[in-house]
Order: sequence, then C-alpha cells, then structure tokens
Amino acid sequence: MAQFEMLEGNKAKLTIEIGADAFEKALQEAYRKTGSRYTVQGFRKGKAPRKIIETVYGEGVFYEDAFDALWGAAYDAAVEEHKLIPVDRPELDINKIGKDGVEFTATVQLQPEVTLGAYKGIPVPKADLTVTDEDVDKALEDEREKQARFADVEREAAEGDRLLLDYSGSVDGEKFEGGTAEDQTLVLGSHMFIPGFEEQLIGVKAGEHRDITVTFPTEYHAENLAGKEAVFACDVKAVQVKELPEIDDDLIGDISEFDTVAEWKADKKEKMTAEKKRSSEVARENAAIKGACDNATVAIPDVMIDRQVDYMVQDLTYRLSGSGLDMNTYCQYLGTTVEEMRKNFRPDAEARVKMQLVIDAVIKAEGITASDEDLAAEIERYAEENGLVAEDFKARLTDGDNEYLRERAAVDKAVRLIADSAVETEESAKEEA
Repeated sequence: MAQFEMLEGNKAKLTIEIGADAFEKALQEAYRKTGSRYTVQGFRKGKAPRKIIETVYGEGVFYEDAFDALWGAAYDAAVEEHKLIPVDRPELDINKIGKDGVEFTATVQLQPEVTLGAYKGIPVPKADLTVTDEDVDKALEDEREKQARFADVEREAAEGDRLLLDYSGSVDGEKFEGGTAEDQTLVLGSHMFIPGFEEQLIGVKAGEHRDITVTFPTEYHAENLAGKEAVFACDVKAVQVKELPEIDDDLIGDISEFDTVAEWKADKKEKMTAEKKRSSEVARENAAIKGACDNATVAIPDVMIDRQVDYMVQDLTYRLSGSGLDMNTYCQYLGTTVEEMRKNFRPDAEARVKMQLVIDAVIKAEGITASDEDLAAEIERYAEENGLVAEDFKARLTDGDNEYLRERAAVDKAVRLIADSAVETEESAKEEA
C-alpha cells in the first residue's frame, strides 16, 4: 500500500514502502551482478562473499543498485492503486533504507483536470462550396503555363522576359558565399532577387556584360551581408520570351486523358468541388475543436508544453534532414536560434496540448469507447496512411499497438462528435479566413 497526498500545482506525493524480503532479494541480485567490481584482499576478483564486501565497503554498498531495480515497479503499482495519470518522471526521496526495507517518496506532476465548457453546437463558418467557371479557367491557365516554352530573342530585355545569365557577387571587392551562379534563369519582374537587381537588367541584350550595384536589406537572413552594398558582375547569355500554347483540344490531349476542352473543364470542376468539400470538412472540424478548446478551462503544467515543444523541434529536424539541412543551418538562414524557435513554438505547443486534454475530457464525459469494429477500421486507415498491407500490418500488431490504435479510434469518435454537432453560421468561411 502507498500513502497518497495531493500537493499544490496539481502534484501528487506518494509514500511507498518496499518490504524487507523484497529488498533482500534485490540486494542479493545486485551482489550477483556487481560483486565483481569490488576488490577484497585475500579473494580473487569477483569471488568475495557478499558479507565480506559489505564489511569492507560498508553495509549500503549494494543499496543503490537494489533500490534502482525495485522503485519503478513499486511506483507503477502505487500510481495504478490511486488511479493517477503522471505527465513527468517523479522526483524521488529516500526516507529510510536498510535491512528492514525501504521507504521513499515520489512526487510527480499529474495530468491537469479539464473544466469543459460547451463542446456541442459550436458555431462554425458556413462553407462556400461554389466552384465558378472563372476558377476552372484559372486552373486551365495554370496548366497552360506549365507547357510554356522560352524562345531566344535578339532585342533588349523587357519586364516579363526571362534571362539566362552568370553572375558573381562581391562586397568590398571580396566574393561571398552563395553570391555566384552559372546558367541562372531570372524572370524580370518576378522580384525573386534582391530589390533593385532585376530593374537594372531591363534593356540588357544577349552577350552583354553589366555590373549591378544593390544593397542587401537590413533584415537579410545572412547577417554578414545585411545592409551591405554589393556588386554583381553579370554576363547575360540569352534573352528569352515566353510562348504559351493555344488552349484547344490539342493541348488537352497533350496534358490529360480527355479529348476536348469541355470534357477537361467538366472533370476539373467536379474534382475542384470535391476538394472544396474535403477542405471545408477539415475547416469545420478545426473550427469546432478550437471552439471547444476556447470554451474549456485547464491549467497546463510547463512540463507538458516543454515536451510538446521538444516533439515539434524533433519533427522539424527530421523533416529538414530529408532536404539535407540541419537545424543550426536552417536557423541561420532564418536569422534566428534554436532557443528563439523553441520560444516561438510555445503558443502552438500549448494549444496542441490543450486540444489533446479537451478531447480526452470529452471522451470521458461522453463515455466514448472504441469497439472491435472501430479498431478494425482504424487499423485499415492507419495501414493505408502508411502504405502498408492491412492484413500484414494487423498480423504484426502487439497488444500495446492495438491499445494505441483503439485510443486513436476513440479520439476520432470524439472529434467527429464535436464537428458533427457544430452549427454553421451565415458568415462565410472565406470571410472568416
């Protein structure tokens, strides 16, 4: 049995006892595993009896190892006994330890209680599912742009033309990292380069050399260049004009499985309408969950926010690695630091933790459970999300995996309850955005 005491700040203090017999077994096991570490005169290393080692090194020589082996199970049993939900590792203090057993206290931060407000009937913006002919025409124009070709011209470059050029940048006569490129394409008027760069290339011809003088913005991501004046030596290789194909049945045949423009537009409108519906469902769900969270009250301990920030940083680090970047390089590019990024992550992290707690509270309030059918559907969905064969995936699942997926299914049911009960307002989703 463990004694339980509630402390300020939603912390629990557990006073836990481990009996003499259990502690003696742990001491003997500690001796068996670590006795060979101790040197005793007159005995070969690892052959000294436990009593001799305790006499030479002190009675408590094996106490720490024995305690380390025992406290975890005793603590878990106490947590289970008092139905607690810890959110951090406990702080341990040993009150007494000896041949008669151990008494220790474990102080731990608990998951906070949520006071739910309204989570049904949340007002959400009314979705606009309209797809106009102009929307479809724009989509077709985007496809047309993808088929654009660039042809060399002999005239002077004008806005909208594309240049093919080599350039080399220097500050105070010294070249700087990232300031040199060959066969670079640049559309004049795209504003992809430093302000003032593109404007000075208006009127250039193929084969011409031109020195461009610009000043880097004071907020430029590379601190060593911020606010500095630079000279770019530019060699223009070509001036090119964009040529767009005609929008006709031939173009449609090249870019799709359809034969006519009318067929392509009809299919595109149907797909855009379906996509708008999916997006509106996600927006409705997000708005409803946000409303439920805004209506709820909960004091979130810092440790839960810190852990979520850790996860967000780890997730970003993983995604950056896929692009060949590390976190420090990424932060340098943005002109920030990892610590500053962690600070900026905190509001979003707190919102995510609150959302998790509110959904858990709704599950408890509504008595939501996941049936075997719900679990089967969740397994199917999870396998599909991760490109796995459902039957193969299911065969590999452990009891712990099934429990995790069952919890996910319960969360999904709670989210659907909140979203499905939401009430659309006349304010359009477009105006809300």
